[in-house]
Amino acid sequence: MTINGIGDTSPVTAAFVATMFTWFMTALGASLVYFFKEMNRKILDGMLGFAAGVMIAACFWSLLGPAIEMSEAQGFPPWIPASSGFLMGAFFLYFVDKIIPHLHLGFPMEEAEGIKTGWQRSVLLVLAITLHNIPEGLAIWVAFGALAADLPSASFAGALALAVGIGIQNFPEGAAVSIPLRREGYSRLKSFWYGQMSGAVEPVAAVIGAAAVVYIQPLLPYALSFAAGSMIYVVVEELIPVSQREKNTDIATMGTIFGFTLMMILDVAFA
Repeated sequence: MTINGIGDTSPVTAAFVATMFTWFMTALGASLVYFFKEMNRKILDGMLGFAAGVMIAACFWSLLGPAIEMSEAQGFPPWIPASSGFLMGAFFLYFVDKIIPHLHLGFPMEEAEGIKTGWQRSVLLVLAITLHNIPEGLAIWVAFGALAADLPSASFAGALALAVGIGIQNFPEGAAVSIPLRREGYSRLKSFWYGQMSGAVEPVAAVIGAAAVVYIQPLLPYALSFAAGSMIYVVVEELIPVSQREKNTDIATMGTIFGFTLMMILDVAFA
């Protein structure tokens, strides 16, 4: 099965290429550790706010909007797949968040979440960003997998806009892992390695998911909404609280506004 408009490329191949780009952007952000040992907290909070804005905008324009249109085309009440899928995605991340040990950036070890372990701080920091990358991988695979359904609401341009937006916001995430690790005494190489590995989950999730979606087309509206719910959970539970923790509220908030605006422009311009 191929994607209209880009030759013989399959949805699975396209999803893999897209998430390799997002992984590359994570690694590019992590590479800042070779130039900086410290990052100004105001800059970091602005970048995290920016990432939150990108994810919020992507949830509507790239995921919920197409899910609603697909439901209408299939003859379903559009609010049923959108709301049920959204809630399932949020609850999925909620339970994963309670199980997998992780530590949000800037939080003390006693505030680590998930099952209690004796794992090092570095591992818990990487797991926090990795958890947050799972819904991003999900979002990309359903966006590209939906192209196989050949519905007007599923376009290559829209899926590409989503991948570009997620790639842009992965840049600060890579830096947000590697630079704090360097500050805690890890070598530049080890800090970079941990930082870029936090994005490795995206290509794996994308390929598996895109392959599944191709053969389960009636579930596409639910899958798109599921990805949106899981992304919003990450934004509200992690990105916004972390960006506001040091009281740089105006900077973090304006970062969110700019991130939202950029993702909106990308999605509308590519549509």
